[in-house]
Amino acid sequence: MNYFYKVFSQNASLKMLLFFVLLLNGGSVWAEHSNTEKIQTGISEYKTTGEGRQVTKRESTSTTDHSQLEELKGPFSSGPEVTKACLKCHNTAGHQFKKNKHWTWEYKDTETGQMLGKKHLVNTFCTNARGNEGMCAQCHAGYGWKDDSFDFDNEENIDCLACHESTGKYYKLPPSKGNKACAVMFEGKKPIDWVKSAQSAALPGRDNCGNCHFFGGGGDNVKHGDLSSALFNPDKETDVHMDAKGLNFACITCHVGEGHDWKGSRYKMDVAGKHDMPKPGMKREVTSCKSCHSDSPHSVTTVEGNKLNSHTKKVACETCHIPSFARGGVATKTDWDWRTMGRLKNGEGYNEEGYTQGNGEHRHTYKSIKGSFKYAENVKPSYRWFNGDIHYLTIDQKFDPKKTPVEVNHFKGSYDDPDSRIYPFKIMRTIQPYDKGNNTLVYMELWGDDDTSLWGNYDFGKAIKVGMEKYNIPYSGEYGFVHTVSYWPINHMVSPKDKALSCNECHAKEGRLKDLKGFYMPGRGDYKLLDLIGLLLILGTLAGVLLHALIRILTNKKRSA
Repeated sequence: MNYFYKVFSQNASLKMLLFFVLLLNGGSVWAEHSNTEKIQTGISEYKTTGEGRQVTKRESTSTTDHSQLEELKGPFSSGPEVTKACLKCHNTAGHQFKKNKHWTWEYKDTETGQMLGKKHLVNTFCTNARGNEGMCAQCHAGYGWKDDSFDFDNEENIDCLACHESTGKYYKLPPSKGNKACAVMFEGKKPIDWVKSAQSAALPGRDNCGNCHFFGGGGDNVKHGDLSSALFNPDKETDVHMDAKGLNFACITCHVGEGHDWKGSRYKMDVAGKHDMPKPGMKREVTSCKSCHSDSPHSVTTVEGNKLNSHTKKVACETCHIPSFARGGVATKTDWDWRTMGRLKNGEGYNEEGYTQGNGEHRHTYKSIKGSFKYAENVKPSYRWFNGDIHYLTIDQKFDPKKTPVEVNHFKGSYDDPDSRIYPFKIMRTIQPYDKGNNTLVYMELWGDDDTSLWGNYDFGKAIKVGMEKYNIPYSGEYGFVHTVSYWPINHMVSPKDKALSCNECHAKEGRLKDLKGFYMPGRGDYKLLDLIGLLLILGTLAGVLLHALIRILTNKKRSA
């Protein structure tokens, strides 16, 4: 039917005939064509990420022009060949990088003994990278990680270009084949010019970091809420530090690195800033506000400034200076329901675009391979006491599915803890599969060109069975769905200081901090007597200052006389 419609539409006379046919048939032909046009197959989230985006570059201070190096004149036919050339000069870089989380995808929590990182954890987005490296490893800084046979000791497997390429035309390909639902992923990509990419080597820019970190979890700004494509070239209102026409910070300006080890971790955060202000001559290795602005960032010559400075002992800078996230026209995902996965049209998977974000781009609200989604922009954060310790629900830990939502991660903190601060978070809510017999989370085989991969066969039972068996994890054979929640600390999209929160946004009965309990805060709650006492103390102090000033004035006049 689509073929005949195309033929008719190219001829004016036939168009008129088609019009009368539509009238006689109640528009059924048009309806069929229109429905077909709405069907969008395949995973399109990663079809384009950051490549091709022009990021405002900072002036290079490098003492080496890589385009002049004989070792990089090629020819090269693959990434590992480029890496081999890089390591001839940077002969300790491979050894350093093999210890990096970007390479290992592992982090051991020394307090709990938990083995964390993408290589192990289950999350509230695509659920698990483990077993799906063929897709997920596009954001691994290496080449060819498709299964457990990957050689982490081979330094030539390291992808130097992912972090150091600066032409903006570099991209990653899946190291293994996906099935039909994923076939459109990289159609029409131009071949990589390996020589130009190698010769463009520079310090990592926002585009290098953003190509992965802005698109984690299944698309643009899906995961973090404060990391999106809006930060490739943001204005001052979107992020005062990364403002392309202002300070133009790169990610590594704050995430200081040495020996291929960049500071900043979602697994263990230094909220109190204990290591932010090193002694003279000591290495600065920090990522927080305090490391540049100190713990007294406001004016010390005014009453207001001093009062604000006293807040830093209990309130994180981000709480006041990031009044909302998912700014700059790019929405973030807030809800994900896996239960609706698998709906088909004419036997094929499809997508629906039901949300138009601020920059005019459409977002998928349904995908056959993933289920249903909700989005939000300019989101007010949720606030919690947080001391930097985050614990995770790992694949081997049991939970009570009757006590929902199940926290996939949770954190410590309280008013009485000197290391805790009131901190802003994004909350992600998901309804995802779990092992109904063992009450644990599950690994699923999502990616692959076989009849057990979820992104093609749409069968949870098969995908979970294979995903668990692959790593010898007990599976009861019965799955269900459970409401889960995860918390994401908000650190980016810092607003200009004149857009920081005003006092009454928190110091109010229905203010932003209304859900934080267990401590007194002026202006909040029903503590009217305490508020009155506090007001009287302030007025008394003010009266005392004025009286003292008046006495000084009168005394000086008498002395003059």
